[in-house]
This record gives sequence, structure tokens and C-alpha cells, in this order.
Amino acid sequence: MRILKKILLAIVALVLLVLLVAAFVDGKIKFEKSVTINAPIDKVWTHVNSLAAINTWSPWVNKDPNMKKTSEGTDGTPGARFCWESEKKDVGKGCQTIKSVSAPSLIETDLKFYTPYESEAQAFVKLKAAGAGTKATWGFNSEMPYPFRIMKLFMNMEKMMDPDFTTGLQQLKKLAEQ
Repeated sequence: MRILKKILLAIVALVLLVLLVAAFVDGKIKFEKSVTINAPIDKVWTHVNSLAAINTWSPWVNKDPNMKKTSEGTDGTPGARFCWESEKKDVGKGCQTIKSVSAPSLIETDLKFYTPYESEAQAFVKLKAAGAGTKATWGFNSEMPYPFRIMKLFMNMEKMMDPDFTTGLQQLKKLAEQ
């Protein structure tokens, strides 16, 4: 009985330590990636100015051609929404809603993921003229809730997100440079 009590006490102490450490981990997540595109900003804008346009180069749309998709509202304007549902875990289920549009330089969206993990993020695509070309920056901001933010100590966001963002930006570059 004494050994069981000590084991239980050790488990409780470990849980309390994890909760304490998590309280001091910043939950903010920010990721962005850029590419220079050899096309004028107005041409690049046609590939990022709506949810349908973004979906032509989104790496996640290509991961499951059989996903269920629904759209509502006037695409390219605040309030327009695109939702998806996929059996594939790395695609999941969620919705993306346009928050603001500032042609030809910025589109901001709110993302809500339902599966495989419930979370929210604010995504954006920023365009900036760069000589005869355009610098496109794609990214997001989010917040990991307490106590799950302790996972930030053990994960590399750059390593996790970089492959998909690189693929998407390369597809955007290819489309805009055609």
C-alpha cells in the first residue's frame, strides 16, 4: 500500500509540474513564408484575391481530391466562406472565412479546424511589389491553449509547416508566372 501511495504521489507531482511549466510557455504561434514571383502584383493578386483562387494552389486541397467542399457568400469579399471535410487526417474538417480584403496587397481569413484537432487561426497572404516582380508572404497566427502549450517545447513549428507552405507558394509562383 505504501508503494502505491508513493507512486500516486509521484504521478500527482509530475502532473502539477507539467501544469506549472505550461503556465510559463507562451501560447502564441506565428508562421510565415515568402517567395519572390516574377510577375507584377496585379497578376499575382488574381491568384490570391478569393478563396477559390487560393484553393487552386493550396497544398491541402490537392491532398484529397475527394473531400467534400461547400462555399457560401460572395467569394472575394468579407464573410465569404469555404468549408471542407476529408477522411484524411492531415486535411481534416474545417472552414475558412474571409475577414478582410485590401486589393492588391492583402487578404486575411479566419480559419476554424474541427478535426483532427479543434483550433483556430488567422491566416493571410500579403503581396508587395519587388522591382518587376512581387514578394508573396503567406502565413498565420494562432494561440495554443493552456495546458497544451507545453507541447511547443517539444515541437518544431517551422519543420512541421514549412513543407506545405513551400509547396503552396511554389504552386502560386508557377501559376502567376505562366
